Amino acid sequence: MKKLLNKIVPLAYGQYYNAYTLLAPKKAAESAFHVFCTVRKGRINPEQAEYLDGFKLDTEEVVGHKIQSYHWPGNKETVLLVHGWESNTFRWRNLIKKLREADFNIIAFDAPSHGYSSGKHLYVPLYEQAVNYMVKKYNPKHLIGHSVGGMTIIYNQYKNPNDQVEKMVTIGSPSEFHEIMEHFQDLLKFNNRVMRHLDQYVYNRFGFKIDEFSTSEFARTLSKKGLLFHDKHDNITPYHASVAVNNNWKDSTLVSTEGLGHSMHQDDVNDQIISFLEA
Repeated sequence: MKKLLNKIVPLAYGQYYNAYTLLAPKKAAESAFHVFCTVRKGRINPEQAEYLDGFKLDTEEVVGHKIQSYHWPGNKETVLLVHGWESNTFRWRNLIKKLREADFNIIAFDAPSHGYSSGKHLYVPLYEQAVNYMVKKYNPKHLIGHSVGGMTIIYNQYKNPNDQVEKMVTIGSPSEFHEIMEHFQDLLKFNNRVMRHLDQYVYNRFGFKIDEFSTSEFARTLSKKGLLFHDKHDNITPYHASVAVNNNWKDSTLVSTEGLGHSMHQDDVNDQIISFLEA
């Protein structure tokens, strides 16, 4: 029954927006965007709280959200960790262990609407504002982002270049916003009229069209050293995304894996990150 509902509900949304755009296209587009960026998972569970609570740093006030930050002190450079969609800082536990052993100073935070942070929605322009706040406040030399977090740190450096940042790592990150929105359209089965109104809504709100938001294009402007990880069989974000970013990012290296999945918590991945940061 649950599987059936999971199929029927998205289709009902799609039919609703197909009709709603005929009556009130701007309101329909705004509503569809809110559905798109609604966060349904990623809050802290008891196991995660036991690990994270002792390392809480501050509750940061960022663009109307209360953002929970964390700190694992070390004597070497500061590393900022930026997690992905419907996740939280707990996802970094294996890498944090390696970073602490190497004596890096570690800052992390829960994205808006994730972990202990406030809110109901997340979208990359909002996430970028949170990342930019953390970069300015904590002056990290290294940025590491997983999935949408990786997309966001590239967008942040494109939008707000920071000379203090020296190295960046992305893990299983998407590149093209239009691919994400096309997946959303395929899931809900709404028509192209709805997509056109969504495109206009995004432009009016953020100043770019859906197909203009591309981290592979943003990467052309990056002067930082980059390390990208992506599994060829990643079933969450397409492998070709990191290939495209790597092709346009002059000083970057792509590590292609097979069978490690999307999360990539493995020691080999984390060891390569440490080596890259220490080089």
